[in-house]
Amino acid sequence: MNPIPIIQTQKLCKQFDKFTAVDSLDLNIYKGDIYGFLGPNGAGKSTTIRMLTGLIFPSSGNIEIFNQSLKENRVSIMNRIGAIIEKPDFYTYLSAIQNLEMLNKLQAIQLNTKQLYEVLELVGLKGREKSKVKTFSQGMKQRLGFAQALMHNPDLIILDEPTNGLDPQGVKDVRELILKLNKEQGKTILISSHILSEIEIICNRMIILQQGKKVVEGKVNDLLNYNELHVSFEFEDDTEVSAFIKQHDLLSKKLIEVTHQRYHFKLLSSEVAMVNKLFIEKGFEVNSMIPVRSLEDYFLNMT
Repeated sequence: MNPIPIIQTQKLCKQFDKFTAVDSLDLNIYKGDIYGFLGPNGAGKSTTIRMLTGLIFPSSGNIEIFNQSLKENRVSIMNRIGAIIEKPDFYTYLSAIQNLEMLNKLQAIQLNTKQLYEVLELVGLKGREKSKVKTFSQGMKQRLGFAQALMHNPDLIILDEPTNGLDPQGVKDVRELILKLNKEQGKTILISSHILSEIEIICNRMIILQQGKKVVEGKVNDLLNYNELHVSFEFEDDTEVSAFIKQHDLLSKKLIEVTHQRYHFKLLSSEVAMVNKLFIEKGFEVNSMIPVRSLEDYFLNMT
C-alpha cells in the first residue's frame, strides 16, 4: 500500500536578494510520519517551515499539502494545520483558559468551554486552567502553545524548535506529548530541532539540509544503519594490546583510531561479543566497552 502524501515540494526555492536560503528542495512527508527536519544554523529549516505555513512566499517551485496547491488553496489548507513557530506568546496577565477563549473567537469553528478544557487536559495542563500564564514555567507555556495549535483539531502539526529553552523535564514532556498526538490521534508531525537525540528517539523519517539543499532524506533506521556500531574498548593496561591488534587481521581492519587507552572499532552488531571474547581470551582486562551509533555521528558526517 502506497503511503499517503501530506506535504510534497518540488524544486522549492527562496531567495533574499542575492542570498539563496532554500535551493531546489524536494520534500516528501507522508500521513502518520513524525518527520525530523535537521541541519546546522542557516541551513534553511526555518525558511522552509515559513513557506509551508504560508508566512512567506517561495521565489520559485511548488508546495502541495493534502494533495492541494498551497498557492491556490491557502485558507482551506491552513485550517487543517496547527503550528508553533518559535516561542508561543500569550497574555501573561490572563489565565490559560482565558487565552484560549480569546483565540477561540477568531476561529471559523468555535469550541465550547468544555472542549477548551479538554484541549488543556490533553496537553497536560489539567488543574492549571485558571492559573495566570505569568505563573507558568517555560515548559508549561510550551504546552499552552500546543493547546493553541490543537484547538481546531488539525491533521498536520508543524513545530519549529519546540524544545528551545526547556529544561530536561520540559524536553521530556514535549517528547511524550508529540508521541501521544501521533500514536493516539494519528497526527502527522513535522518537527525542526537542533537536539539530535530527540529526533532520533521520536522520528521515523528525517531530512538533513545544508546551505539550503537536501543532503539526505529517508527512514531514520535505514539512514543510521543500527547494524553497524562504533565501539570503544578501554583497557586497564594496553601495553600489549596495540601489538595484538596490529597482528590480528580482523581487528586491524576494524580499528578506526586510538585515544589514550581507548581503542575505537567499526563493528557489525554481531561482531561485538566476538571481539570482546578475543581480548578476554588473550588475557587483556577490559575496563569498558561502549557501543555508539547516534544521530549526532551521522549528522556530523553528512554535514
